[in-house]
Amino acid sequence: MSENSPPVVEKIKSRVDELYPEIVEIRREIHRHPELSFQEFRTTALIRDYLLKLGLKIEHDFLETGVVALLEGNGRKSDAGLVALRADIDALPLQEENSHGFCSVEKGIMHACGHDMHTAIILGAAAILAEIKHELAGDVLFIFQPAEEKAPGGAKPLIEAGLFNFYQPSAIFGLHCFPYLETGKVAIREGSLMAAADELYITVQGEGGHASAPHKAADPVLAAAHIITSLQHLVSRVASPYEPAVVSISSIKGGNATNIIPGTVSMSGTLRTMNEELRGTMHKRLRQTVEHTARGLGVDAELEIVHGYPVLVNDPATTRRLRMTSIEYLGENNVEECELLMTAEDFSYYLQHCPGSFIQLGTSGKNIERGNTLHSPLFNPGEAAISTGMGVMSYAAWKWLAQ
Repeated sequence: MSENSPPVVEKIKSRVDELYPEIVEIRREIHRHPELSFQEFRTTALIRDYLLKLGLKIEHDFLETGVVALLEGNGRKSDAGLVALRADIDALPLQEENSHGFCSVEKGIMHACGHDMHTAIILGAAAILAEIKHELAGDVLFIFQPAEEKAPGGAKPLIEAGLFNFYQPSAIFGLHCFPYLETGKVAIREGSLMAAADELYITVQGEGGHASAPHKAADPVLAAAHIITSLQHLVSRVASPYEPAVVSISSIKGGNATNIIPGTVSMSGTLRTMNEELRGTMHKRLRQTVEHTARGLGVDAELEIVHGYPVLVNDPATTRRLRMTSIEYLGENNVEECELLMTAEDFSYYLQHCPGSFIQLGTSGKNIERGNTLHSPLFNPGEAAISTGMGVMSYAAWKWLAQ
């Protein structure tokens, strides 16, 4: 902390230290009992009970799971007197392989993306801000959102249920655990940060036959191989070399015997792009490539594209302010520039309606342990990052309202 840091920074840091053991226990309780998308009933009850004890108002049940709560501060000075903090609460269908004392007790379900950390951090921020609510120049909206991990996600139906009809925050902030960044640090980026993610489903329909006589069949396996290879040219020859894009076919299924050419092969994969214009172009060229490659090999192929989350674009002006706020709280050496990420996040939907910023929260030691990455059964974020997240989010909300 710099010598010129505002007194409220010292106050928040002191409360972070005092609350830390309590918030860690909340995080561990959530981690022990992970719940899949739109099934987060136990987690919802925990969040709701904690917020009600803090004196927050829960005015609307927008969805069956998740919580939206309002902390009323010392009166709004203007329309800018409402800021929102968001956490996601769902887990992944993954069997945990860690050995710490609070592993998931739910078979095949794990918080492998840090949503238990995010939830605990924003609950901690709610506790801190509730204690200094008379110093807040406005209100704080806390959004504990279900189903970030499964398209169409929880943000879109939450917005469609009327979130921004009832509340009009002037800014929204969120964070995500990032195991490639050291604990105690955050990373921030203006503009495009995370990719649009679309799901690809390809069905290749041929004509089965005996594997000893492939000339009497129409081989969908061979066609599928050519389609996979052909799709890769879209990144190198359609997308600009200055424009990030990814096409990955990650699943292929067809046939069950060595001497039978199957009639059908199915494939699935993902498309990641960083702007909507390229996204549309890639959709068109994907269809052309799949259909024409198949036709040239005497089979038929269909491509289904399931639209996923849009590009996550941090509002530049809001992000610049958040960067300065984070520097005031953490010090300049602990606020880094975030790299572009081809992962996707439905926080992007909020940013289509409200200026805001999504930041990366460091959760690693100086040396990352093997397997300790997002969506891994060994993901084990450093809990000290909870202190960093609580402090940064609390101060970001206070400072936004103060300005």
